[in-house]
Amino acid sequence: MGRHRLNDGSVIYPPLDHWLWLVPAFLIGACIGSFLNVVIYRLPLGMSVNDPKRSFCPHCKQPIPLWLNLPLVSWLYLRGRCKNCREPIAFRYFAVELLTALAFATVWWLFGPPAVGVVVCLWVLVALLIAIAFIDAEHLIIPVGLTWTGAVVGLVACAVWPQLPVMAGVPGNRLAAVMQGGVGWVVGFIGLGIVVELGKLAFGKKDLRFEQAVAWSLREPETDADPMHFVIKDEAIAWWDIYNRKSDRLLVEATDIRVDGESVGGGLLVIREEEIQLPDGAIRRLAKLQSLDGMATRAVIPREAMGAGDGHLLGMIGAFFGWTGVFFALFSGCVFALVMAGIGRIGFGRQLPFGPSLALGAAAWMLGGWKVFAWYLEFLGPLGGP
Repeated sequence: MGRHRLNDGSVIYPPLDHWLWLVPAFLIGACIGSFLNVVIYRLPLGMSVNDPKRSFCPHCKQPIPLWLNLPLVSWLYLRGRCKNCREPIAFRYFAVELLTALAFATVWWLFGPPAVGVVVCLWVLVALLIAIAFIDAEHLIIPVGLTWTGAVVGLVACAVWPQLPVMAGVPGNRLAAVMQGGVGWVVGFIGLGIVVELGKLAFGKKDLRFEQAVAWSLREPETDADPMHFVIKDEAIAWWDIYNRKSDRLLVEATDIRVDGESVGGGLLVIREEEIQLPDGAIRRLAKLQSLDGMATRAVIPREAMGAGDGHLLGMIGAFFGWTGVFFALFSGCVFALVMAGIGRIGFGRQLPFGPSLALGAAAWMLGGWKVFAWYLEFLGPLGGP
């Protein structure tokens, strides 16, 4: 069923719509998934994805030889443990490679010939969605550099295949398709941005009050992958959960403030992302402090109802699938989020990453959700009709 060599020496390959091409699509996806593991681990830590060039064990930091870095195979061969230090390697590494491989094969199956050009663009989208979903799930952040890259690729994909941004409608010419993608980006980015701002106004502060003074402190990260924490009484809040904007300030009404072990009195302490302002107005850089703690009766902690990165992600989805894809991804993403919250038993008031849910919503639209939307429009009938 593979290629055939004729008597004249020429080679005939199977047509592009043959099932055999799913195999290279799967293998390409597995290799891309291996690279995505590097992105997922390094990007939130501010590390370069190219330096060091070779992957390394997250525990012993030893470089992994090429023959032990084969996608899917190496993790199974090593039984999920580092060859050097024997520490466990998270199942996530294998899962990302397998998920990417299956996703690439599925995209080829659905959008292969005659739309070969758009397959590459959709492979980029799939890779970005997987990376963003896993980063957001672990760190509650969405790297906007990935979403901007995806938005540009999305507009290119609309030009390559004008049907893409109007999958549930009538395709136009290439210029009209790019405009549809642009409208989708605006609807996704600005629309959700308005929701984010309204949420910030309504739920942008967590006010903790105590009848008697309780202990508070800043806790240094235990590893390079961990953030600093603000700890008050029995609650520890990660730094990246507090500071999402330059204007965010953590306010502490302290009865006692100790800087590097020495008491400086009480009063209102203002803690910004990189500096503190003492009650007397003095500014101190956090990077130069050894310790900061004390006693307090109140803490006002900034928070977001929804991360600003979600708007960037939804804009990227709109650049590929137009405004109809935006609304479908947002609605289905809310459904996925409720399901995830129920499975994880995450109650109200606790943070739930929305990026994975939006990624699933976009995938659902791409894999056939647009057909549901088309059926719904057909069910409604012509506007103004009987």
